Amino acid sequence: MAAAIATTLPTHRRSTCVAVIGMGRVGVASAYAMLIQGITDRLVLIDVDAPKRHAEALDLKHGLTFVATCEVAEGDLEAVEGSDIVVITAGVKQKPGQSRLDLAEINAAMLREMIPRIVELAPQSIILMVTNPVDVMTMVAQTIAVPLGFAPSRLLASGTVLDSSRFRSLLASRLDVAVSSVHASIVGEHGDSSLPLWSSATVGHTPLHLYEPRGKRPLNVRDRVALFESVRGAAQEIITGKGATDSAIGLTVARLCRAILRDERAVLTVGSVHEQAPPGVTMDGPTCFSLPSVVGRAGVNRVVLEVPMNDAEKAGLSESVRVIRGAYARVATEPI
Repeated sequence: MAAAIATTLPTHRRSTCVAVIGMGRVGVASAYAMLIQGITDRLVLIDVDAPKRHAEALDLKHGLTFVATCEVAEGDLEAVEGSDIVVITAGVKQKPGQSRLDLAEINAAMLREMIPRIVELAPQSIILMVTNPVDVMTMVAQTIAVPLGFAPSRLLASGTVLDSSRFRSLLASRLDVAVSSVHASIVGEHGDSSLPLWSSATVGHTPLHLYEPRGKRPLNVRDRVALFESVRGAAQEIITGKGATDSAIGLTVARLCRAILRDERAVLTVGSVHEQAPPGVTMDGPTCFSLPSVVGRAGVNRVVLEVPMNDAEKAGLSESVRVIRGAYARVATEPI
């Protein structure tokens, strides 16, 4: 009888730890989103500004009564040791009128100091890049981490996951359906050269171009252009109004950490350095950009290179890749 009872006892899972580097608005929003969603057992807040990180940790600790059990710790870079995921949000923030690519040189220099220590202290972690320009920063990080033995699949970018969420939200509002019923992706750069995959967008199982919302006309070309311009201009609109984008990217980080820690194998438009482009897309060497990818405990399990694209979308993605490689060339000290 004792043996029979023993077989029904729950198996205790291994505790998890996520370190967030950078206690600016994005880092704090990411930590807060993970805390209230119960994503991890331990959150480590890291920043060179010790009073700031201590205050943020203290603020989160004061709300632990209301959330799932989670330890909140803080420290300098050495505190990443043993982390399952290291989220990098540190860097110069984007100012009104400034493109993400303008930030590249300053933030690249920071990564060249930071990445070797992370690889040394947390060699089995997943590194999730959020610092902008995120595609270029991921390429910089890879040139440093991979020669030190870090697996490329374990280094990924938040990419266009947020852009795709914005796209789905605006489409859902225009079509008067739930966001969860809209399936549509933004790919390429997390920035001005990103592009929507209109040809594969669906509402439920219905191709978007066939869907007719009740009481409204179907989307025409002008509607599509206007809607995507709203997606592409969303960050600048928010920055102009409140100084920074933080809430939605914090939720994005939490979503990605959940997919990794729970090994969800979720298909998300993360960024990673691709050695191969989708058929019909031109790529002059390895480049980080976003495509639908299977995300789980090992990082990027698989990139969906066979994602449907028409000729215009293939040309647009080729141009986005060219833009990213050009930006990387301006800050590169190592070829990729």
